[in-house]
Amino acid sequence: MEHRPAMASHTPLYSGGKAGILASTWFDGPQLGSTQITDVSSLWNTSWSPSGQSSTLPLRKTTSRTQSSKDRFIPRRVDLDSNMSNYLLDAASDEQQDAESTPSKQDYMNTLKEGVLQATDDTKILPFRGSERAKSRHSSSAMEVLQGGSCASGASGSPGGQKRRKTTRFIPKSPDKILDAPDLVDDYYLNLLDWSKANILAVALRHCVFLWNAGTGATQKLLELPQTDGAQTNIVTSLAWGDQPGCHTLAVGTHNAEIQLWDVGAARQVGGFSGHRDRWLAAAAGMRGREPPRVSSLSWAGPTLSSGSRDSWIHHHDARQARTSAEVRGHTQEVCGLKWSPQGTQLASGGNDNLLNIWEARRNTARYTITRHQAAVKALAWCPFQQNLLASGGGTADRRICLWNTGNGQCLNEVDTKSQVCAVQWSIHDREFVSSHGFTHNQLILWRYAGGGRVHKIVELTGHQARVLHMAQSPDGTTIVSAAADETLRFWRILGSPTRSAAKLKMEHSTRGLLGASCIR
Repeated sequence: MEHRPAMASHTPLYSGGKAGILASTWFDGPQLGSTQITDVSSLWNTSWSPSGQSSTLPLRKTTSRTQSSKDRFIPRRVDLDSNMSNYLLDAASDEQQDAESTPSKQDYMNTLKEGVLQATDDTKILPFRGSERAKSRHSSSAMEVLQGGSCASGASGSPGGQKRRKTTRFIPKSPDKILDAPDLVDDYYLNLLDWSKANILAVALRHCVFLWNAGTGATQKLLELPQTDGAQTNIVTSLAWGDQPGCHTLAVGTHNAEIQLWDVGAARQVGGFSGHRDRWLAAAAGMRGREPPRVSSLSWAGPTLSSGSRDSWIHHHDARQARTSAEVRGHTQEVCGLKWSPQGTQLASGGNDNLLNIWEARRNTARYTITRHQAAVKALAWCPFQQNLLASGGGTADRRICLWNTGNGQCLNEVDTKSQVCAVQWSIHDREFVSSHGFTHNQLILWRYAGGGRVHKIVELTGHQARVLHMAQSPDGTTIVSAAADETLRFWRILGSPTRSAAKLKMEHSTRGLLGASCIR
């Protein structure tokens, strides 16, 4: 009997005189027996044999093994362009967010990028991607997708993204108010000005402290230090308001190495510390200086008051228990700059030895000792919107403002200001800060912080006739007061406010005019 060629992928065996089926070992279909099948059209096919007799051949219902095999598609990740896909999926919501975008929201996104991700412009979230394909306009970086297609840099935005919306603010170049401050001591190393959260300005004029109420314009003398018969007059060398809400305590450092605590509401002294003077008196007569080490810098962190002195020591005092809780030393000369971070976790100290030290709250040794400055470091200011960002300024031989990441001790940027840097103040509303200067220009400079340590000069303010030694910021964050060796206080309404538009500010300034110079005492 002649065999029929193989069909499909199986060759069933057939017995011509039998109705039965001997299933092939490869046949995995249904097995047929003697049971009556009424419809077998799906399993049998009629054909003709070479002898002319009809015969039937069993066929599989399913397709061949090769055709029925299945597999999964594995794409090449490099061809997916995930950034573009995410952007297109979120395009509708992104357009709505862009329409509602404000500079404050964009600043918030920049803060997240720099503070949380430790990234700057053009930094990718997934840097391990190795594709070198040309980047599309919407996916020049993963951060652009995160920011809704806009990765702002300063006021112009990044290439390939939407430009950030420009905002205008009128910045007056003349002071809003001038007060005379006779007998203001011309000493770079002292800190004689501070503005409280209760809107009261304290200024030290030689051996007296005066208070000026910014709300009412009233002035009062808080204290006058008693004078001795010695050659050196006992003068006020530093001031600092308590930073806790509702606190009316003013700390006063003196030339006699003592610290006084005053309750301003009751106009009386409520405590004090003499640790610096006690250390000086305990030293041998031949080892100590002729004069007690004046307290030239003060800074609060909750109930803790820290003081820096000419003896190069820093003392931490607990105002609740009226005792000195710790004494640390990281300088070899006078500590003229001292600032606690807003979180109260780090302390920055600057000295006449050109050193900048970063201290942890519960450590007795400096975490970082920085030697980058070439002159005394007095100007210190912590950024209020980005943790671990510190600005420091050097004296006449240095003239630089440096921005530091105090988390790792690295310098983010430095700017040569061409003048002695006396003080720095960050705005509490905008990404800006103000610096005051001495030799040789005696000016104030308003700077824009663009992220990643980059700064841009906005405007220079002149008017003082001598070096601008001190600055303080109003509690509403709109005004900077400067105190200079020309014995004047000048109030500059140059900082932005979240509740007042530029047009209102310009109108108010033009109608108010310059108030006459009055005396603070």
